[in-house]
Amino acid sequence: MIALRSKTALVTGVADNVGFGWHIAKILQAAGANVILSCHPRVRSMLERFLTKDKYQESRLLPFNKGTFTPAAVISCDVGIDTAQALPAELLSQKGYENNNVSIQDLIEQTGEISASLDILIHSVAFSPEVTKSHLEVSRGAYLTAMSVSSYSLIALTRAALPLMQNRQASIVGLSYLASERAVPFYGGGMASAKAALECDARSLSWFVGEMGHRMNIISAGPYASRAAKSIGDIETMIDATAARSPLRRSISPQDVANAALFLCSDLSTAITGEVLHVDAGYHVMGV
Repeated sequence: MIALRSKTALVTGVADNVGFGWHIAKILQAAGANVILSCHPRVRSMLERFLTKDKYQESRLLPFNKGTFTPAAVISCDVGIDTAQALPAELLSQKGYENNNVSIQDLIEQTGEISASLDILIHSVAFSPEVTKSHLEVSRGAYLTAMSVSSYSLIALTRAALPLMQNRQASIVGLSYLASERAVPFYGGGMASAKAALECDARSLSWFVGEMGHRMNIISAGPYASRAAKSIGDIETMIDATAARSPLRRSISPQDVANAALFLCSDLSTAITGEVLHVDAGYHVMGV
């Protein structure tokens, strides 16, 4: 069993109890980490229901019979906003934004109040307002929003978190998808470009954070029927088609991705950085 005792992990982009972020957070806590969750302001009440209601109790069970998922805190954050001063005035009247404390700077400050140090940062954030539109149809505004929220946020979060990571040999892990390197026509809204940028940013960042002893890696996960994925098309057909053509002849589970994240966050991967680790049952190696 990998041990992460005395380590603190910040898992961003958690919105429900089925996504990759949720499963990664659970396995990090099962390994002994102190886990802090971050979610978009508009979904905080929904996430808190998954964390407290009896009907979702089974989804809170930790792997390895390690008890029940109980994060140290849930912090609202809109990763498209760097500082409180940058919050558009029109957002102040919207749900979750009333207190003007949802920027990346606010997230890291609140994290620092809970833990004096940060060892693990999970970037599980992706969004496009036009995800159902093809790459040909996406507007400039939606494309730039996808890039800002889904890729630039990795840079912004990493930069903001560095003071808490000092002398911790931290691990930063982001989540991507094969559309970053292959043509996937239904993956629209500018998200393919955003994932390509995310992977490029991770490679570049690995150089800069490596000087401080930190690691930066990306997991490229196969298709999975998360709530977010269901918005982009017939996800079940995608899963079946991918499984039929994968060397392992199966689809992936969120636990597969969580296991890979645990490895990348552990001391077993201290010489691995700048990598894109495909967790897709081998589908990425296939030519036909």
